Amino acid sequence: MTTADENSQANMSASTCEFEHVSVMVDEVVSVLSEIPPGVIVDATLGGGGHAEALLAAGNEVAILGLDRDEAALAAAGTRLASHGDRVTLRHTRFDGITEAVRSIGVERISGCLFDLGVSSPQLDHADRGFSFRNDGPLDMRMDQSRGITAADVVNGADVHELISILRRNGDERHAPRIARALVSARPITSTAQLAEVVRDAIPAAARRTGGHPARKTFQAIRIEVNGELEILEDALRQTLALLAPAGRCAVLAYHSGEDRIVKRVFRDAAGEGPRPRPDLPAPPGSEATVSLLWRGAQKPSKLEVERNPRAQAARFRAVQKLGEAA
Repeated sequence: MTTADENSQANMSASTCEFEHVSVMVDEVVSVLSEIPPGVIVDATLGGGGHAEALLAAGNEVAILGLDRDEAALAAAGTRLASHGDRVTLRHTRFDGITEAVRSIGVERISGCLFDLGVSSPQLDHADRGFSFRNDGPLDMRMDQSRGITAADVVNGADVHELISILRRNGDERHAPRIARALVSARPITSTAQLAEVVRDAIPAAARRTGGHPARKTFQAIRIEVNGELEILEDALRQTLALLAPAGRCAVLAYHSGEDRIVKRVFRDAAGEGPRPRPDLPAPPGSEATVSLLWRGAQKPSKLEVERNPRAQAARFRAVQKLGEAA
């Protein structure tokens, strides 16, 4: 099996065996990506390898190219998928590096791709990653801990107007102004517990009694900002649709309204259903359909799955198929 990268720590011992994540909507993902031509499926958000393992078990005519920016996830997935040998190749990269990753294995077209967006259970549950408002830890939140700004940089460095924008754009936080002012007043904020406490105290008491933990949306918004998740998603999706072979499929699991809006827009544009300047005018050049939507709207996990894995509740599943006949 090819490892992530010559200089990525594929044999990391830093508790990679603990990287256990319950994959969401596995049956639905396998169903969509089993009806594709033989070839390479890119798991653009490999995580612990749960979806990849299911896809490999479902068919012998596909190989997996797994991408992840989290080296602990790559190492854990490498161990989990080792029995599949050279059917699995891993790369340490963000998902907007998909074209380069595909080219690096000598492939021009892919048969399928999966994006499972958001944050994984191990990232949330390990306090030292700084993702969770439930566990005290450093203000990090980087998916790739080898580079980039941290949550502490955002919380302590952005001005109040920037913080309001981040909280609204990435978290749909209705109390963004109150929270932003409280964060600036409380600086320096150095831990996740302190951040959660400041946010909780900034929100009116009545609002704290509904909607889950009062800091949930703030933590989500800061995590998305730290990792540039919305900024790179559209480009990554458009690259992926260009890489798909005829009859190939792209499937996306989104957990945040901002993510899902981007997925919906990119898929509709590629299906030739994007907005026109005027309804009575023909579609502009270059807007012809290159894919078809496999269904309208977004599928959601079953009630039974949500009962077994409450973190699946926010999942929204969309998929498209590249036009043309399989070779």
